[in-house]
Amino acid sequence: MFNWIGLVQVVVIAVMMWLFYRSFIQNTQSEKLVRGLLGLAGLWMLSFILSWVRLDLLASFLHYVALFLSLSLIVVFQPELRKFMALMGNVDEWRRIFKTGGIKTKNTKSLDAIVSAVEYMSQKHTGALIVFTNTFDDSAIDKKGVQIDARISSELLLTIFFDKTPLHDGAVIIEKDRVANAGAILPLSQNNLNWKYGTRHRAALGLSEVSRAVVLVVSEESGDISIAEKGKFTKYDDIKKLRTKLEKVMYKAG
Repeated sequence: MFNWIGLVQVVVIAVMMWLFYRSFIQNTQSEKLVRGLLGLAGLWMLSFILSWVRLDLLASFLHYVALFLSLSLIVVFQPELRKFMALMGNVDEWRRIFKTGGIKTKNTKSLDAIVSAVEYMSQKHTGALIVFTNTFDDSAIDKKGVQIDARISSELLLTIFFDKTPLHDGAVIIEKDRVANAGAILPLSQNNLNWKYGTRHRAALGLSEVSRAVVLVVSEESGDISIAEKGKFTKYDDIKKLRTKLEKVMYKAG
């Protein structure tokens, strides 16, 4: 007998799972974990189906295979599981999913400072690597470098990326309108890139491939400004368009 209440519950659960996937899993390292869990669930279901149709030997075999893989997942995906546990206990991140309005209170001084510094570095061919991230991208960053925890300013960014300072080769990490870290080491992309892309671009692309982070790069050779997001580069020749993009990145929900 058709049950509308049961259908509604299934739809609500599906929507919640989709929101969770889009907000925290898609285009991150955890996406591999989800695929593994789905495959594992399929094995468990198949073992029960085989048991139900009296294919006991095959059902037992799949049952023990699924059990072995369950234990393996705990070891292989330990970093991703830590992220899941942190997510489940983070009230602010859950609020972000269901929060209405979508746009945070804008601190345009921080945005203006970043755009001003990036424009100057582009003109002077000063290499730069700036990461816009959140706490759930931390495990994808190889080394977070030196903790800064300072208000964003053009002067600070220009000082960090000045080629005579010890931190200029690493990345600056922006979190919640502050310069959180400098001199960070990012995972390098293993994809074949155009010859004009150096280590900074490979690092920017690498982080964007395994997390939701958005990474801005200023080329030391050409002065070109690019943004790496979801494993792809977008070049910005127009500072106004760059500002619009960074505004969306910095002030989107969460």
